[in-house]
Amino acid sequence: MVNQAHESISVFDIFKIGVGPSSSHTLGPWKAALQCIANIQKKDSLAAVEKMQVLLYGSLAKTGHGHGSDIAVMMGLCGEDPETIDVHSILPKVAQINDSGMIVLYGEKAIPFQPATDIVFLKNENLPFHPNGLSFLISMKDGREICATYYSIGGGFIVQEGDTASTTTQPIVELPFPIDTANDLLRWCMKGLSISDVVMENELAWRSEEATRIGLLHIWETMRDCIYRGCHTQGELPGGLKVKRRAFDLNKKLMGGTLAPDYDTWLSKIQAGGNSFQYTLDWVSCFALAVNEENASFGRVVTAPTNGAAGVIPAVLQYFVCFCNGKDPDKIIRFLLTASEIGSIFKKGATISAAMGGCQAEIGVSSAMAAGALTECMGGSQRQTLMAAEIAMEHHLGLTCDPIGGLVQIPCIERNTMGAIKAITASQLALQSAPDFAKVSLDKVIKTMWDTALDMNSKYKETSDGGLAVNIPLGLSEC
Repeated sequence: MVNQAHESISVFDIFKIGVGPSSSHTLGPWKAALQCIANIQKKDSLAAVEKMQVLLYGSLAKTGHGHGSDIAVMMGLCGEDPETIDVHSILPKVAQINDSGMIVLYGEKAIPFQPATDIVFLKNENLPFHPNGLSFLISMKDGREICATYYSIGGGFIVQEGDTASTTTQPIVELPFPIDTANDLLRWCMKGLSISDVVMENELAWRSEEATRIGLLHIWETMRDCIYRGCHTQGELPGGLKVKRRAFDLNKKLMGGTLAPDYDTWLSKIQAGGNSFQYTLDWVSCFALAVNEENASFGRVVTAPTNGAAGVIPAVLQYFVCFCNGKDPDKIIRFLLTASEIGSIFKKGATISAAMGGCQAEIGVSSAMAAGALTECMGGSQRQTLMAAEIAMEHHLGLTCDPIGGLVQIPCIERNTMGAIKAITASQLALQSAPDFAKVSLDKVIKTMWDTALDMNSKYKETSDGGLAVNIPLGLSEC
């Protein structure tokens, strides 16, 4: 779903703090429910609501249980903020709704609500605009019936039916450097600016540089804490596949059987272990596994640009911090600014929704973002940075989204490790190459990704109707 020209997308639209396991199937429905309730408050009154039913369509319905779409909707209706909610309180809140048969809208108005019947999964029905559609059917005390329909279009972005633009977290502004394509970005860079410089100038249209810096470091702290937490949590992932967490055991093995009491101690021990190829490779895989195991467990993650691909950028950034002298806050900020612009260009020129484009739109885009960001931070030119992003995506083209059981576990978690490694490889290739001789541009690979998405069979677009999802029986012991 290609968006309109010059859509103003902030770094904080691409990187959003939320709850796993899916940005389009969890965070999106959560935000849609929040917006629906806010609109009722604005136009009517929550006290006037008598009952409500939620309809989930298409891809959102087919993998909704595995992605926690029903849970997300209930949390949104309750007025919970996905960025700040205590993630350990989510399942008890859901249990309370089920036990009481009531839901308290925005913490103010209790109405009868039975999740088993009032959240309807319409697996064989699709709305025309996007595969991830949901409608809120609201009955008012005065007899009116209100229908509010939303689309979760990837990365936690939502669109209400009838709107012309995605709902972002930022006000609509006119940017000093409007960018739709990689060529647009290069044109602005000809003024002597790096890619991260251009992005920071655009961010000034929303807030001060200091506020952007503080916000980005908070994003990194959330990513960092997620990696550390995932590396120090053992057990089994929820959902019925009986998938064992692997980051804990790998972390313990690489640490020589010991565990670090805090992030800084852990980082120092990792760095003391050297930087051999195998050692570095194992750690990058461990970082990515850790994030996506947290994501699969309804943990706190950052869309990067999606939840299903949330491990790639943190893993590559942690690699940069650990092994490339990248701990300086300025370098981390540059990394995130550069990555966000590449993600924004993909969103405008193609999609970041697996339900529209398959996993190439998630792992592929995140790998391209990480590759470009790493390249700029390693001293690459603007053209080498975009070349790295192109290389990373070129080798994800056609990647399908076929989650077993509709869960963001198999093959999603391992795919994050592969996306991270490909990003580092793409960066190294670009840094050792002359972009003038490249045959494929980033804009061309984005167009190719979109063409591929349009040609891809719908069963490979986050429906669990094809691929591994139908060839691997649920509960298989090897899982």
